[in-house]
Amino acid sequence: MNPLDEKAIRASFVNCSKGEAGRLHLPRDLAERPWPDLDFLGWCDPGAPDRAYLVAERAGRPTGVVLRAPQHRNRSFTKTTLCNLCLTGHPSSGAALLAAPKAGPAGRQGNTVGAYMCADLACSLYVRGKRDPGRSRYEESLTEEQRIARLLANLESFLTQVTAG
Repeated sequence: MNPLDEKAIRASFVNCSKGEAGRLHLPRDLAERPWPDLDFLGWCDPGAPDRAYLVAERAGRPTGVVLRAPQHRNRSFTKTTLCNLCLTGHPSSGAALLAAPKAGPAGRQGNTVGAYMCADLACSLYVRGKRDPGRSRYEESLTEEQRIARLLANLESFLTQVTAG
């Protein structure tokens, strides 16, 4: 992913108002992010634990979506949760159900699209083996490039659902 600045990130959001995009909290460490290893920029709002944000490149332009997490997350020490984007298994609450309001009139009517995602939105680092999910990884016969392609396809499917009228 190409590095993004604050202006590009704020202008990229498709499922919130310009005012809300202007008020959201951006990560403080934008310059230090491992941009070459990122397929999308994702972060949780430190001031609002039920909010997260995701910005991905689509058709050469950044597309951002606001995500909402449930206030109460069930924690199980025996269950594994699976991210729908990168298919990384996480112990306990390492993956969370995140819901994105749909873009346009459907979103203003309250329609959302949900998916289980890595709670820290670090899918790109998990598929590259640069972050450990805290549990032994599932054995896969896919190469790293194939896992990245799968992540990108799953991300594109999610974003298509969010932006579909």
